[in-house]
Amino acid sequence: MRKRIIWITVCMVCILFGAYQYTHLSDSTAAFSGAQLQSGSRGQDVTELQGRLAFLGYYYGKVDGVFGSKTQGSVKWFQSQFGLKVDGIVGSKTRAKLVKATKNWSPSSNTVKPPQSSTGKPKSKPSGSNNLGLTENDLKLMANAVYGEARGEPYEGQVAVAAVIINRIKSPSFPNTASGVIFQPRAFTAVADGQIYLTPNEKARQAVQDAVDGWDPSGGCLYYFNPVTATSKWIWTRPQVKTIGKHIFCM
Repeated sequence: MRKRIIWITVCMVCILFGAYQYTHLSDSTAAFSGAQLQSGSRGQDVTELQGRLAFLGYYYGKVDGVFGSKTQGSVKWFQSQFGLKVDGIVGSKTRAKLVKATKNWSPSSNTVKPPQSSTGKPKSKPSGSNNLGLTENDLKLMANAVYGEARGEPYEGQVAVAAVIINRIKSPSFPNTASGVIFQPRAFTAVADGQIYLTPNEKARQAVQDAVDGWDPSGGCLYYFNPVTATSKWIWTRPQVKTIGKHIFCM
């Protein structure tokens, strides 16, 4: 009888310990299968990754379970904001941090929603941005791009860089979101060399707002380049409109 009581007690302890482990793991990595996710990955884990990133406002693409350039760019953005190694790969540390930051996420949340105010109503979009559907996170990302690409340029040149991003969003030849345009492969040097993740200053943020409000010093251009550092022969074939600072803006 005594042995039976001891055996039952041991079983109960094991069950309780297992429940404890499961509960705590569910707050870190158990939400995913544990596989490393990176460019080219596919499946339910990627769907969950995209959903959680969208829940935080770091992902604006289609939640389709395909780890493409948009997803990679969103992962890098998340990593840069949460003090992680910015490599675009979802390993254990990035996964744990993401799960912890999205405790209120559920699969039914996998729709990209406008940012919510404390009253539960959608926040009003910044002045001039309604026709583009830009969110506060879009503007932050654009400020990162302007700072990374043109922080040494005159203010007019910084606004022109922001205007090029907006012109691309409007163009059918480019992605129709800020993150899609900025993280399009080989589109911006600041993304390639990591300067996109530097913290922008107030001048870069204001340059974005001025461009959103309608100021386009570039004259409608879709491209710009520095003639001293440009290595692409193709960019020289584009019709040039004007030079602002060290950048040539072209169509």
